Amino acid sequence: MLIVMRQDATAEQIQAVVEKIKELGFKPHAIPGSERTAIGITGNHGPVEPDLFELLPGVAQAIPVSQPFKLVSSEVKPERTVVNVNGATIGGESLAVMAGPCSVESESQLMACARAAKAAGAQFLRGGAFKPRTSPYDFQGLKEDGLKLLALAREETGLKVVTEVMSPGTVDMVARYADVLQIGARNMQNFPLLEEVGDAKRPVLLKRGLSATIKELLMAAEYIASRGNYEIVLCERGIRTFETMTRNTLDLGAVIVLKQLSHLPVIVDPSHGFGLRYGVIPLARAGVAVGADGLIVEIHPEPEHALSDGPQSLTLPMFQELMRQIRLVASSIGRRI
Repeated sequence: MLIVMRQDATAEQIQAVVEKIKELGFKPHAIPGSERTAIGITGNHGPVEPDLFELLPGVAQAIPVSQPFKLVSSEVKPERTVVNVNGATIGGESLAVMAGPCSVESESQLMACARAAKAAGAQFLRGGAFKPRTSPYDFQGLKEDGLKLLALAREETGLKVVTEVMSPGTVDMVARYADVLQIGARNMQNFPLLEEVGDAKRPVLLKRGLSATIKELLMAAEYIASRGNYEIVLCERGIRTFETMTRNTLDLGAVIVLKQLSHLPVIVDPSHGFGLRYGVIPLARAGVAVGADGLIVEIHPEPEHALSDGPQSLTLPMFQELMRQIRLVASSIGRRI
């Protein structure tokens, strides 16, 4: 259930509703809006009578929420969420662009990517310090040394750092260096990890699992929100299908559905969605055209020598061309970078 407060509701009236929810054995989640506060209720295993709240001072309406993903549902918050990452926003009119190497390999490699991303107009630097690999013998990342290099690149360029966290035990360490904590596709349903990043109160980029449904992605986001962290960005990165000519199948229809069902911003990863660099720019254009709030792409100064995901990484000049093209698409639909 969602309790919508009146525009003139006082802090005391809002707190009284919160206490009433706790008294009933449920958990309150205050969700401030631009004009009024709403309070979501979780922990109930059946319908809650609206009369329990509608007679309280300051309450405008008590609305049943039909979706199981209550806190991230557009029923709970009709207005779109804009995630603010230390001044850089994801959601709203402007598009967020995250670019960088799949893996942080060296200072020279990372700095070349960061400078190119900054020069082309990106706001975020992505890079993996911890890398989940299918083979235990593949490069697993520089770990904390990689995090230190990401922080160094942020210091020079001002780009916000997005990097993956793989286990609950490393959340605190990664959060010391990163501006956005990324949950990779393989960890989308790692529930202890989702709860830990929810407790970290740091913006989270949640990628869709390889074979996950849209509902499963939203339920994973609900795990994070249920811990009090509503700064969540959803990412469509392609799903595994019967097709073998591309690495994955990028489900651009999911962007439309997610923005219908949820108030959270949604971005697209055309690099993993296609797996070959010649398809990244066309799919980036398409992602912007269907309404994505941003892109996350892999770039590398020498993709042929990359330690991971070289075939899908754009060269630095190709990334500059991607930015030129998506600016044209964005301007045609009333958005900007």
